[in-house]
Amino acid sequence: MTFTLADIPALRLHFQYLTQQNIPQSPSMLASAMGALQAQDADMVHWAIGVRLPATTKASVEAALESGALVRTHVMRPTWHIVAGEDVRWMQALTGKHIKAAFASHERTHSMDAALYARANDAIVKALEGGKHLTREEVMQSLEQQGIATNSSRAVLFMMNAETDAIVCNGTPRGNNQTYALLDEKVPHKGVTFSREEALSVLAERYFLSHAPATLQDFHWWSGLPMPDARVGLKSISEKLHQCDIEGKTYWMPNNVEIQQLLSNFTEPKRGKNILFLPAFDEYCVSYKDRTAVFEARFHSEAITKNGIFKPMIVVNGRVVGVWKRTARKNTLVIEPHFFEAKSSLSAADMAESLVAFERFQGLSVVLA
Repeated sequence: MTFTLADIPALRLHFQYLTQQNIPQSPSMLASAMGALQAQDADMVHWAIGVRLPATTKASVEAALESGALVRTHVMRPTWHIVAGEDVRWMQALTGKHIKAAFASHERTHSMDAALYARANDAIVKALEGGKHLTREEVMQSLEQQGIATNSSRAVLFMMNAETDAIVCNGTPRGNNQTYALLDEKVPHKGVTFSREEALSVLAERYFLSHAPATLQDFHWWSGLPMPDARVGLKSISEKLHQCDIEGKTYWMPNNVEIQQLLSNFTEPKRGKNILFLPAFDEYCVSYKDRTAVFEARFHSEAITKNGIFKPMIVVNGRVVGVWKRTARKNTLVIEPHFFEAKSSLSAADMAESLVAFERFQGLSVVLA
């Protein structure tokens, strides 16, 4: 079967659970199916789950994070992700050393070594044990009391190291402040376990089944794994995937899906405009090294800042056409859209209709600016 670049948006919408009907039944099942969801914006990632699971509410996602069914921590690249609680330990065992390697130069700058990290980890456990949920600043106060010097840079490194060592994870938010809790108290069961080779295979399979069509380079970028490891992971599942070449690049996707029927359904006139208000850092855009199939390069600077902050994006029929922001006013969220080009602008009625799901998810009134 031959594909073109124009087919990629419809396929990615489907495999990312944005248009297909066969969706996971809970937030934790979705996170497991997708491998991980980038969660740099702690609030927006709730909607990354909600936009894929129509029956889910913000309260139910928060409950999953509170119970340990979901965990927000550093597992890849490195940045925050949400993963299923049962997956967090094997994923950190697979990717943790690569996250640490990315910060080696910062550690040398701040005179940090393995012995200091060991002392800090012990102090962090003592500060949090017994079900305490503390902000980073509060944890650092405990370290200072134990004679461990801290500053803003050291605080980031201490906590990220504790995350990648599977010691801490997200605690209960305190207003707009994030807290940390002990992973062993939040997720007392150890979850599934894999050998390194098995973990590479599982991570590759989850990525390519939920992010297709994607390239090896995309998986390498998303996972933060060294290219040799990414290649091993892909090779181990290649028999489960269909390979296709589009404009000189090799893409992979599940081989057990009626792709032609999927594309036909997407392009039927009765489907109309498929409008999505996606959250900041959504997997639909952030999880590929090459995003041009769904997002024209000339618009990148309007949606992605120089320091890598992905704004919430407006997607129409699989193409990124603008960005949006929300402002809270009492019990109302005001949505302000911005389109890259006037020809891409949508009517207020179309946007309002597409935001009904967001309103239900939030449990607040949503109005357009």
